[in-house]
Amino acid sequence: MTRRLFVAVDPPPSAREHLRRSVAPLRDAPGAPRWAAPERWHLTLLFLGAVPEDRVGPLTAAGGAVVAGASAMELRLAGAGRFGSVRRPQVFWAGLDGDVPALVELAARLAAVARELGLPVEDRPFRPHLTLGRWPPRRPADGTLPERLAGYAGPAWPVTEVRLVESHLGGKATRHEVLAAFPIG
Repeated sequence: MTRRLFVAVDPPPSAREHLRRSVAPLRDAPGAPRWAAPERWHLTLLFLGAVPEDRVGPLTAAGGAVVAGASAMELRLAGAGRFGSVRRPQVFWAGLDGDVPALVELAARLAAVARELGLPVEDRPFRPHLTLGRWPPRRPADGTLPERLAGYAGPAWPVTEVRLVESHLGGKATRHEVLAAFPIG
């Protein structure tokens, strides 16, 4: 048996609400993406996919130790962009400002732990972002929409924990279950 896991930081409700209000005017724009629900917005540090059941315990222990050794950090959601081209956009995202280098370092250390446990980890560079929505293929898409949030700057917040989350796929909605919350520092 395997479990679909990822490691993430959740912005606090105040930061999500601030961003939600800023995104609201774009929600019904022609060519807008399929928006993710604000209560599910998170910053994925490491996507693991299918993790064998016997690796979940060691991953939890090692991940908790890595996060406990991380430096305190403060982040803010800032700016926006897209993955994909203007003509064929794929993902509309919000960017980050603040202690981003510390977050990138933490993500690299978590990836190293996963590799040591024999778990597959993507080789592409970690690009910290918060996914706001995805454009469905073969539908009209306005890849210029992220430019309207280019100057966005939300409130700063201290990152106090990192979560190990399981995705339960099914039906129209994916459900997320927090398996462990690791305090920073």
